[in-house]
Amino acid sequence: GPACGASHPHPHPHPHPHTLQPQQRRHIFLARDDTRRWLGLGLGAAPLWKRGLASSSSAGAMPALERGAYATLTEEDLDVFRGIVGAANVLTSEEDLAGHNRDWMGKYEGASKLALRPKTTEEVSRVMKHCHERGLAVVPQGGNTGLVGGSVPVFDEVVVSMARMDAVRSIDPLSGVLICQAGCILQNLDDQLQEVGLVMPLDLGAKGSCHIGGNISTNAGGIRYLRYGSLHGSVLGLEVVLANGEVLDVLHSVRKDTTGYDLKQLFIGAEGTLGLVTAAAIHCPPRPLFKNVTFLQCRSFPDVLSTFQRARAELGEILSAFEFLDKESLDLSLRVHTDLKNPLDGGGGADSEEGERPFYIVLETSGSNEAHDNEKLHSFLESAMEADMVTNGAVAQDGSQFQSFWRIREGVPEALTSYKAMYKYDLSIPLQTMYTLVEEMRQRVGDRAYVVGYGHLGDGNLHLNLVADSYSEELLSLIEPYVFERTAAFGGSVSAEHGLGLMKAHCIGYTKGRAAVDMMRRFKDMLDPKAILNPYKVFV
Repeated sequence: GPACGASHPHPHPHPHPHTLQPQQRRHIFLARDDTRRWLGLGLGAAPLWKRGLASSSSAGAMPALERGAYATLTEEDLDVFRGIVGAANVLTSEEDLAGHNRDWMGKYEGASKLALRPKTTEEVSRVMKHCHERGLAVVPQGGNTGLVGGSVPVFDEVVVSMARMDAVRSIDPLSGVLICQAGCILQNLDDQLQEVGLVMPLDLGAKGSCHIGGNISTNAGGIRYLRYGSLHGSVLGLEVVLANGEVLDVLHSVRKDTTGYDLKQLFIGAEGTLGLVTAAAIHCPPRPLFKNVTFLQCRSFPDVLSTFQRARAELGEILSAFEFLDKESLDLSLRVHTDLKNPLDGGGGADSEEGERPFYIVLETSGSNEAHDNEKLHSFLESAMEADMVTNGAVAQDGSQFQSFWRIREGVPEALTSYKAMYKYDLSIPLQTMYTLVEEMRQRVGDRAYVVGYGHLGDGNLHLNLVADSYSEELLSLIEPYVFERTAAFGGSVSAEHGLGLMKAHCIGYTKGRAAVDMMRRFKDMLDPKAILNPYKVFV
C-alpha cells in the first residue's frame, strides 16, 4: 500500500514564549498476491480479498475487498439517530459527507451515507447500542489526519465524528492531570495548558487539526516522544464506549493504580476497533521555560548516530527532540517552501567532498534554567565539532529562527504532496540499520522515484517516502513487499506511530507472531462480536 508516511502536512508554529531562538467493491491499497504466503503464516486465516481492477485514482491493479455482511441504512435508522443527536447532527448530503468519506491525502475514499456528530458520551452510547442491535458497521473519526486509511469508511459504514466532543472537563495544575473529551484538538489543549504552566506530552505536525481521541487510538508518537515517552505512559485513564453501547469508565486520574488489569491500555493504539474513546485523563508535565533549537550538519549517517549518542550523554535531561533528515529531504522542503532558507547557507564544506551527501539534524533542548541549558548545549556543540561528528551548525537566535528551523523538518511531508504519487512508510528500525533501508530502496527504484528518509531518530522511527509523477505497478512491485520484509529482517516494526489502518491491515504478521495475533483476535471477538467497529482495519 502506497499511502503511509509522515505527519499531516500542515506545519504549525511551535509555541516559543521563552525561546532563545460509493461503490460496493472498493479498491484498496492492500495485500498483493505475493503476500498470500505471509497471510497464511502470520494470521492463520485466508485473506478476505480477491483480485480486482484498480480505479483511476489508485496505484495500479490492486486487490479489492468485498463488503461485509452488515445491515444497510434505512430511513428508520435515520429517525432513531435524529432522536439521539438531533437532526442538525445527522449528515446525509453528499456535500456534508465529502470530508468524512475521503482522507486528506485523497488516497482513500469510502461511500458512507451517514455521519453522526454526537456531543456526549451518553449520545455515543445510544448510537452504538442501536448500531449493534441493527448490525450497522461504524467508523470512529477524529480529525481525519491519519495516513493509513484508518479513519475513513471503506464501504457505507456509519461515520461517528467526535468533532463536537471538544470540552475540557478539568485541568489540575498541581497534579498536572488534564481530563477532556476525545474531540479536543491537540493545539487547543496545549494552548489551555500553557495558561497554567503545563504542556501536552505530545507534539505533531497535525496538532492544529488532529483530535486527542484519534491520537490515543493510534498511539501517536511525534517529535517529543524522546522526552515524554509514549501515550501508554501519559494516559492515566479512559472513558470508552464499547460496540454494544456499554460505557467502560476507567477514567482514573491517579498515576499509580495496581488493582487488576490495566484495561485502558487495550484501547491505546487499537484504532477504534475495540471501542470508541470518548474521554481521557492525561498526565501533562511542566512547561519548559527555556528552549533552544539547533540545525546541524553531519557528513554521514554514522556521524548522525554518534552525535545522537553524545547528545544523550552530554545534554541528558534537557534533550527534548532529535530529528534527522537526509539531503534529499532538505532539498525538497526548501524547493517547495520558498520562504524557507537553509540555515547553513548551502551546508558548508561537506557537500564538496566527492561521493558524500550530508545529513541534517534538528536538535531541541528545553528546561527551566537558561544559563544551565545554554552552557550544556554550547559545551556539547563544541565537543561534537571537535570530534568531527558535526561539520556545520546554527543555533536559533530568536522565535522566527526557532520556527523556521522546525518548519524545514515539518515541511517535508507537505513538500512530498507536490508529487502526484506518494509511497509512504512509517517504520521502526534499530538505529544502526535505519538508513540502510533508504539506501537500498534508492538503489532498487533508480530514477523511477525520488526517495527521501527522515524521522524521529530519538525513538528509532524512520519515515521512508518515495514520490513519483504517477503511480505504477512496476514501481510498487519494487517497493512492496520488500520494504516490509527488510523491516522484519532488521527486527523492526512495519508501523511505528501511524497504526495499521487499512493500508497495512495485511502486514501485522511482519511484526507480530501467530500467538500475538490470535490473542488480539480473541480480544476483538470478545469486545466486538459482530465486528462492527472499524471493519477492514488492523486485521485483514
